[in-house]
Amino acid sequence: MKSKIVFSLAVAVCLAGGCGERPVDGAASDGRVDAATSQTAPQGEGDVTLWYDAPAQDWETQALPVGNGAMGAMVTGGIREEILQFNEKTLWTGGPGSTTEGGAGPDNPYSYGRPTDSLAGELAAVQADLAERGSMSPEEVAGRLGIDPVGYGHYQSFGDLVLSHGGIGEDLSDYRRSLDLSTGVASVTYTQGGIAFSRNYFASYPDGVIVVHLSASEPGALDLSASLALPENRSVQVEAGEDRLTARGALDDNGLRYETSVGVMISGGSHAVEGEAITVEGADEAWFVIAAGTDYAPFYPDYRGDDPAPDVQRRIDAALAKGGEALLRDHLADFTPLMNAMTLDLQGAAPDMPTGQVLAAYRDLDPAERRWLEQAYFQYGRYLLVSSSRPGSLPANLQGVWNNSMYPPWNADYHVNINLQMNYWPAEVTNLSSMAQPLFDYVDTLVPSGEVSARQIADADGWMISLNSNIYGFTGLISWPTAFWQPEAGAWLTRHYYEHYEFTGDEAFLRERAWPVMKGQGEFWLDMLVEDARDGSLVVSPSYSPEQGDFTAGAAMSQQIVYDLFTHILEASEILGQPDADFATRIEEARERLDPGLRIGSWGQLQEWKEDLDDPENDHRHVSQLYALHPGDAIVPGETPELAAAARATLDGRGDGGTGWSKAWKVNFWARLHDGNRAYKLLGEQLVHSTMPNLLDTHPPFQIDGNFGATAGIAEMLIQSHGAAIDILPSLPSAWEDGAAKGLRVRGAATVDIEWTGGLATRVSLTSDEGGDYSIRVTGECSISSVSGAGGENKNGLFSIPLGAGETALITCEQAG
Repeated sequence: MKSKIVFSLAVAVCLAGGCGERPVDGAASDGRVDAATSQTAPQGEGDVTLWYDAPAQDWETQALPVGNGAMGAMVTGGIREEILQFNEKTLWTGGPGSTTEGGAGPDNPYSYGRPTDSLAGELAAVQADLAERGSMSPEEVAGRLGIDPVGYGHYQSFGDLVLSHGGIGEDLSDYRRSLDLSTGVASVTYTQGGIAFSRNYFASYPDGVIVVHLSASEPGALDLSASLALPENRSVQVEAGEDRLTARGALDDNGLRYETSVGVMISGGSHAVEGEAITVEGADEAWFVIAAGTDYAPFYPDYRGDDPAPDVQRRIDAALAKGGEALLRDHLADFTPLMNAMTLDLQGAAPDMPTGQVLAAYRDLDPAERRWLEQAYFQYGRYLLVSSSRPGSLPANLQGVWNNSMYPPWNADYHVNINLQMNYWPAEVTNLSSMAQPLFDYVDTLVPSGEVSARQIADADGWMISLNSNIYGFTGLISWPTAFWQPEAGAWLTRHYYEHYEFTGDEAFLRERAWPVMKGQGEFWLDMLVEDARDGSLVVSPSYSPEQGDFTAGAAMSQQIVYDLFTHILEASEILGQPDADFATRIEEARERLDPGLRIGSWGQLQEWKEDLDDPENDHRHVSQLYALHPGDAIVPGETPELAAAARATLDGRGDGGTGWSKAWKVNFWARLHDGNRAYKLLGEQLVHSTMPNLLDTHPPFQIDGNFGATAGIAEMLIQSHGAAIDILPSLPSAWEDGAAKGLRVRGAATVDIEWTGGLATRVSLTSDEGGDYSIRVTGECSISSVSGAGGENKNGLFSIPLGAGETALITCEQAG
């Protein structure tokens, strides 16, 4: 039986699961699907394949993601109709030229509603009132400082490529929809009328296109056609070419120009492009390649660049000239090494049941089956980062790169009070350092706008950002009382720059990229800090602990982040040979007076505010006062035991509940406290309560940071390098008695492989990139069995090892039993 696919353009209609508006609180399923909708396949080391025996009925909970950083698509695998919803990360409403939400001024991307007025006077008045009264309600502070932004905009769905199949009868069998994480290839296969049909999907980073390959087991069995549905919030002009269909136009809201083109190549049979349709008849196989782009450019204040048409057509031309097999070959050569750079083997055994059922039955699974899901979840986080954040693209947003709506939850933007930062927690430690490049590029582009905001809002030097941002350099304020003020977010973002240096040893990056951004934040905070009349220390005011309580001066999170920033500035200044000695002196003097935000309260907790206001019954999802534990490094169990005990008391009080990202952060907290079993319990809570059948994290709704946070947390359970020594298996849970991890990265620019048995390491190798002196802590009866460097010393399980560039230390352990 032959199938038929028609390709046409539907401008004003978005089909099921496509580009229509989704409610913010919609699709809040508990992430479960019955056994008939998904399956899993046996795995080899480093390989994870998710597969399903029915098409996805819901975009959010069941569709499978592919992406190349700039573009992404969700595979639903429909039989009669396949909806391939796709995105390109620069397609946003709002910003310069916006007509429906307000315009953008020439001196700042947003007028904040007060294009000529400074907020600095009102900010100073709020600081004076806080000093006198001690606290103020969020509603009052937001009423005085908050602003309804204009032209903020929303991340957009580009549209749907719809493959419509005719002739589907009742004899269809052997349906399978899968995603191979090691190759980045999604597949759909089924049999009908004795013919095996196959579709493969991948998003190529080298070629900048999304590829769909259709084939059949018998020659001439493919009669194909399809449709492309675009949202109705844009103008559309359709152009048919010999081997492609192109749609171009501009968004109604801001005039942002876009173009998308779908090219076709076939083997056997014939094809035609007529009007708004491509048809393929009697083909042995067919390849569709999709390219998309806009005239967005990341440059303040215009955020506009060249017409996207030449680049989109160049990518289509190149892809068609290369051919399908070569496209796949180059995609695999690029993608697979990234995934294989770090592998985790927890001795898992793939259950012989659907992935959704595996997830639903997690608590009742055989231990080896649970371990399979856990190691799959770890690699899935790495897969999502590779797929949504590649050099040259914008960073991963709240949904990575995937969005099927004109009005996505939280605008699918960049929340910088933890969410954007959490997206990049796994980048360095799980050997995906280059995936963080889009984060640095993006933050760099915020600086010019942030300098305007610093002057306009605080009359300060340097640059600032508050709680959220978009691709148009938004660094101002919004008006939501409990989520509008977080000026220390910029300092938090600079931690990623400094950690990139720590993990790579790239001094040129530290000098040329990190130092200017860090210095700008240091200048801002030298102006922003105020003296606390209570004790003479320097504090952040107003200060707010997300997303609860009143505004005060000196909340713990604010203080810890600024102290962290100052510490890194001083360390970087030393490494770089004092590029600005006077500035470093000012930072050092301010840090000596700065309240570090580390107080132990009346019930043994780490205080959230400077005053002891913590309620031991409070189970709020934010535990912001533990920034110093993670991602900060001021609290280390073996080095600051009293603070570590206070952090534990805080976590016990808050409990193990929360949304997906909150549970993920708690996995990291407990791992940093060297309590592997409690971290493992939180990982289980996240899988059971905050993970959907396609393994995406849910807040609800879909919010990708929980995936990234959990992957980072698992890595923290295996290795930590933020303290005085590199800790091997510091928080290994009892459930992971035997296993191996290869390709972990540590500060000091080194790669570590670990093998363990009975919960203790048996073999540890550390290879240094550029050389250095390393301290490694390993539990058990261990010795340095080989060192390619100058030797090493073992003092009660703490190994001191000097290594040259490219040299390796090998530690072997004889474990009892």
